[in-house]
Amino acid sequence: MIVQRVVLNSRPGKNGNPVAENFRMEEVCLPDNINEGQVQVRTLYLSVDPYMRCRMNEDTGTDYITPWQLSQVVDGGGIGIIEESKHTNLTKGDFVTSFYWPWQTKVILDGNNLEKIGHLLGCSRVVGICGTHEKCVLLTSELGFDAAINYKKENVAEQLRESCPAGVDVYFDNVGGNISDTVISQMNENSHIILCGQISQYNKDVPYPPPLSPAIEALQKERNITRERFLVLNYKDKFEPGILQLSQWFKEGKLKIKETVINGLENMGAAFQSMMTGGNIGKQIVCISEEISL
Repeated sequence: MIVQRVVLNSRPGKNGNPVAENFRMEEVCLPDNINEGQVQVRTLYLSVDPYMRCRMNEDTGTDYITPWQLSQVVDGGGIGIIEESKHTNLTKGDFVTSFYWPWQTKVILDGNNLEKIGHLLGCSRVVGICGTHEKCVLLTSELGFDAAINYKKENVAEQLRESCPAGVDVYFDNVGGNISDTVISQMNENSHIILCGQISQYNKDVPYPPPLSPAIEALQKERNITRERFLVLNYKDKFEPGILQLSQWFKEGKLKIKETVINGLENMGAAFQSMMTGGNIGKQIVCISEEISL
């Protein structure tokens, strides 16, 4: 069987900006038969995420994710539907997901590495920081944020003081750099930084997580601010209950979902480039195959 896949065509360099041309689509032959314990799956959706920028380098700088190899298939989060199974707990028609899904139209996977998909918490004030007026309006008008700051147009320090006059207690940090320094400078004693990502630093040759400036590090210690890395792979045992809880909140209208969807495996590189430059609103995903009938 001939399928299409995306491979890493070139590396942007540790200090370079990724472009769509760093990826290449090609055809490959999938075996006609699967072995015991395996499943053949048709890919429905693939995810592109900021952490993948590190995987484009020869060395990711971490011990929990490996670099993509040149001319080898790229992988990441994905969802698909089983077309053939030789696994005792997975059957044709099951929807499955994996954090290491090859960027292919169809794949053969080890069934033991898949998760079968089954069918707000006390903050007094929530403030978001983003880069366009459209995103700010979305946060406050649809997603329940109390305020939103456009870091490209507004003075973040001033707006944050106005939005959080009592200071900041919890900071979910996805960006790093000057914005994070500004937020941390307004955090209270015994507050918490959840270090999820540092997208502003991914195109630079710096260690991960990037060190804080001496002044901000001193302030962090003085105020006893914790700064803990959030690694999703450390919480695999919570994936299933987490999905169930999120699904319940969504059904009850308590959780809003926003996605930017691009169609076609051939557009994986363009989707990645757009996501890295803020072109998406909500989660950036790529639809590989919408038809789910078997």
